[in-house]
Amino acid sequence: MSLPRLRTVLDTMPSYQPSEGVYASERRPRLLSANESPHQPLSGITEAIARAGATVNRYPDPGCAALTRSLARTHGIDEDRIVVGAGSVALLQTLFQAIADPGAEVVHAWPSFELYPVLAELAGVTCVPVPLTDGTHDLRTMADRITPRTRLVVVCNPNNPTGTVADPDELARFIARIPPTCLVALDEAYFEYVRSPAVTNGLEYGLAHPNIVVLRTFSKAYGLAGLRVGYLVGDARVTRRLRKAGLAYAVSAVAQHAAVEALVLQEQLMRRVDDTVAERTRVREALLRDGWAIPASEANFLWLPLGEDAAAFGQWCTHQGIAVRAFPGEGVRVTVGSREDNDVFLTAAATWRTTRPWAVAPRARTEHGTGEE
Repeated sequence: MSLPRLRTVLDTMPSYQPSEGVYASERRPRLLSANESPHQPLSGITEAIARAGATVNRYPDPGCAALTRSLARTHGIDEDRIVVGAGSVALLQTLFQAIADPGAEVVHAWPSFELYPVLAELAGVTCVPVPLTDGTHDLRTMADRITPRTRLVVVCNPNNPTGTVADPDELARFIARIPPTCLVALDEAYFEYVRSPAVTNGLEYGLAHPNIVVLRTFSKAYGLAGLRVGYLVGDARVTRRLRKAGLAYAVSAVAQHAAVEALVLQEQLMRRVDDTVAERTRVREALLRDGWAIPASEANFLWLPLGEDAAAFGQWCTHQGIAVRAFPGEGVRVTVGSREDNDVFLTAAATWRTTRPWAVAPRARTEHGTGEE
């Protein structure tokens, strides 16, 4: 039986899969896999959602004007520098589509956000992945890989899934080497969790360099993962063109109203972020005491560089009723959740170590994996 002809890349590229057992199991696991906030929405946000719900028979504002104004005030920048989208991943998709001339290439680190290669394939862009060095972006090699075909370089900072950050001096030297015709995207989905005073705020680069854009999201620190809203900051001459590539009405009225209210309640939400950072420190120190090799994280998750044992540990956690994100052949990413959920994970990790002590030693890798489950 003949079927409609679709792009052949759809036959070979992996589909995005949630962590095992998150949605299919009868008993919902402890969710430490998706880097969500463990906190329930503030009442002011749920009230804003309810008010917006009364208007869903109408299309949302396609320009997200109220949210754009709020973001401009929050960051002290002009409104025309901001593009709002249905989560930062939708804005990444817009970037990949916007640079997708024939033969275009994108350079990014690996392992990093697992949808970079997927978005590139969908846009017909060639990926040039550069392996991490000691779990961190190898910015010198990334700059070396740039050719006249390179239209986009993505720097995930803090990096997902390792939680590491780029050295600020190396980042400055890296940016100085990028041709002005090549776009640089600083993916800062986890910036609110950064506590190192040395880490550079990407907005400083985005405001100073026309070829740099910065992506942020309301999904993590602001706790709006279920509503899908994020934003991009860049030069107005770039953002004006990027808006043309975005899907109209992509950000719902409910999401827009909730995000505006989240900015109003930013001080309360950032106190919750402080709690998560404190838990991040507590959990990492407990794992280190137990003999695990855990790199310092500036995000709301920790990285366990288990190499070939990653898949087995991920399955072990699933059997213990804990959802984590396993990257076969690389490691396991564990979200910092509530104190109760974190304690359950620590117990499971300690049991694994007691049962299989050899499994916690990272194994050397000479090639990068897919990052897909």
